[in-house]
Formats: sequence, C-alpha cells, structure tokens
Amino acid sequence: MESLEYYYVYIMASKRHGTLYIGSTSDLPRRVYEHQNDVAEGFTKKYQCHTLVYYEPIEDRDSTLLREKRMKTWNRQWKIELIEKTNPYWHDLSGKLI
Repeated sequence: MESLEYYYVYIMASKRHGTLYIGSTSDLPRRVYEHQNDVAEGFTKKYQCHTLVYYEPIEDRDSTLLREKRMKTWNRQWKIELIEKTNPYWHDLSGKLI
C-alpha cells in the first residue's frame, strides 16, 4: 500500500486576533518549529507569529500553492472565521503534530 504525501496550508498567529501569517509546506512540524524558534529572518520573526492556529492537509502540491495564494487574498474576517470554525479559542495546534 502506497503512503500519501501531504502538503499543508497553515496559519500562524501572534496572539488571538493578532497578526496572521499564511504559509504552505510539505513538512509542517519542521516549518512550525522554524517559525516558533525564529530560525530565519522574516515576517513571522518580526511580528512574533509563533502560534499554529490552523492547518489543512492537501494531497497535491499545486493545489496547496493555489489554496495558499487564494487565502492570502481573503479579507481578515474570512481568515478569522476559518480559524475559529475549528479552533475557536486559538489554541496552539503544534502539540498535535507528529
């Protein structure tokens, strides 16, 4: 049986209703670790977006990149509604990653 490789679109936040960052990756645990530990200079380090508040697995790389690009064009309220649909208290979901 062939195992599926997933890609992920995810949202990091500075705090509840704070600054949001949307990204995509094929290795979510590694990428979240990098954001939380300020491994690289950039947006998440500058704005302290260290809390994983949303992620979704997608089987296709191109679909993942398209989803990320579309989500980045959404207005802020749509992003907040997406997060709160599955994570109403904005808990850090990084502990649930394998």
